[in-house]
Amino acid sequence: MMVMGDQPGTVRTGGSGDAGEASARSTVVYVVDDDEQLCASLAWLLESVHIEAWCFTDVAAFLAAYDPLRPACLVLDVRMPDVSGFQLQETLNAAGAVLPIVFVSAHGDIRMSVRALQRGAVDFLEKPYDPQHMLDVVQEALRTARSRFSVAATARDLTARIDCLTQREREILGHLIEGLPSKSIAVKLGISVKTVDVHRTRIREKTGARSITTLVRDLLQAGVTPPAS
Repeated sequence: MMVMGDQPGTVRTGGSGDAGEASARSTVVYVVDDDEQLCASLAWLLESVHIEAWCFTDVAAFLAAYDPLRPACLVLDVRMPDVSGFQLQETLNAAGAVLPIVFVSAHGDIRMSVRALQRGAVDFLEKPYDPQHMLDVVQEALRTARSRFSVAATARDLTARIDCLTQREREILGHLIEGLPSKSIAVKLGISVKTVDVHRTRIREKTGARSITTLVRDLLQAGVTPPAS
């Protein structure tokens, strides 16, 4: 694994611990390519405009250092020994990773680019690529990363907040998300309207929401639903 240092063009060797220390900072660009010279060149280009870059020449090293709790994008070569770029993309997708992927390849074709984009990549560039175009693509990918990270962080927070609810409270919250009023929920569950309102108050208090309306809105926007049990 190669990791670009604090100064553009410098290279230092580091393990996953180095990447962990960097996670306290803002965005980062991961570069995974078995061509060490290309890795160094791209990392220098990125850091020349103050974009932090972490370079890896194999997939295993990247996965060991990857921090899903840090906003990032990934510049990924398609053809690599052992594990291909597409295989890594599938692994990240299966894990629910939200980092945008920019594929690069010296042997790209339309079918390959379509496959990458259909599976969630944000762009596909052919080598050799124009440096300014690469910078533009990475900047856009980082904007996407920050947006996705914010949404994911909100979803994690909301999930943690509703995890403290009882099964009955989750059930009532689910009906509130469906848009049912207290009276309809009471009839559906065979309880009194007063009992429903008591549960509504407890839901608001336990989740720290300003109101049930804002809680429901936030859950809908984040795509979070209360677990059935």
